[in-house]
Amino acid sequence: MGYLDGFLVTLKQHKVFGGVKVTTSYSGGRVAKKGKDVTGRDEKIAKPDRLHGRHVLNRYDDGMEKCIGCELCAGVCPAKCIHVRGADNDPQNPTSPGERFGFVYEINYLRCIHCDLCVEACPTEAITESKLFEFSFTNRSDAVYTKAELVVDDEGKPQQLPWEDWREGEDLHTSGWMRATAAGGDADFVGKVGWSSELGYGLRPAERPAD
Repeated sequence: MGYLDGFLVTLKQHKVFGGVKVTTSYSGGRVAKKGKDVTGRDEKIAKPDRLHGRHVLNRYDDGMEKCIGCELCAGVCPAKCIHVRGADNDPQNPTSPGERFGFVYEINYLRCIHCDLCVEACPTEAITESKLFEFSFTNRSDAVYTKAELVVDDEGKPQQLPWEDWREGEDLHTSGWMRATAAGGDADFVGKVGWSSELGYGLRPAERPAD
């Protein structure tokens, strides 16, 4: 009977039987969509500002990479999906400020659970997350993102790969924010936004104080 119940739920959600336009937290799952956006794709509801989506590696406003290859993100990752190897900077042509940079940086999205611990652990705010969470890989190798695919472009925007379903606003808020703006930080900074000097864009609202 369980199989039949699931099949009836699917039929109920179909547009022929009154399925609603977008999926909401009260719809009971994915529903049939009657509307399309300007590109002909299904409409989707707006996503929260702090949604944990596909990662980006940020750069400073002078173009230098923020990652210093410290491997803290890989160490804190509970899913073991991040692989980082640091290397010494070329003194004549450094990749990042300081002595080292991220020579190898890979994220396996077949493992990633988007817990955001890597973002919390990063001492330089090099890794942050966009609001993109929909991937459609055709092979397993596409699911392993390399450094070349993760580093933002010259405008601070994430690279949009062929298998990613980007929608309006999902590439915003890639910029990092100072943890002092969090309710768990210095009380003098609660409700204020502190920004790093980087190419990322999209202003985030200040975090609300804890209830």
